[in-house]
Amino acid sequence: LKGNLIARVPHWKVLDGFDRMGIDIVAGGRVKKKERLAKTENPYVLLLCKLYKFLARRTDSKFNKVIYKRLNMSGRNRPPLSLSKVAKFMDGKDGKIAVVVGTVTDDKRVFEVPELKVCALRFTEAARARIVKAGGECITFDKLAMRSPLGKGTVLLRGPVKSREAERHFGKAPGVPNSTTAPYVRSKGRKFEK
Repeated sequence: LKGNLIARVPHWKVLDGFDRMGIDIVAGGRVKKKERLAKTENPYVLLLCKLYKFLARRTDSKFNKVIYKRLNMSGRNRPPLSLSKVAKFMDGKDGKIAVVVGTVTDDKRVFEVPELKVCALRFTEAARARIVKAGGECITFDKLAMRSPLGKGTVLLRGPVKSREAERHFGKAPGVPNSTTAPYVRSKGRKFEK
């Protein structure tokens, strides 16, 4: 049947070659467009994803696109940020809102917390109490969308992604010259690998 069909097609169409032309792919292959979607079942986070997906599409704000992307990240990529780091990064940025897509935790090493406006997915009880006591404010992302739909007057912060204990063991093999990678050992001591 296939041979009969080719026989009926005019010869100039077969020789033309346009029907058999490949795709001009740049080195590195085709561009993948699949975005990462949140795997959480938390209805509040899923509603925030919906809200910021809308804002990212309907506004020209890069801020909204970044928030939408970070809301869809895994827990490992949404590390907590301590109150001391928030205070440090917000020094000299009066009146601005610190935005953290993750948890804000307390830091007992800081004795005086400045007045801060912080927006985060979650606050630990101690961190929330200290921010409020200092005359600051803890707000949620839906309130932030009402106050600053384009992200104006905000400072976008992020926790230390590479501070996990597991990250110490990644990299050049331990023992290789110029390697600072920690080996997997049962415990520290004279009888164990350093």
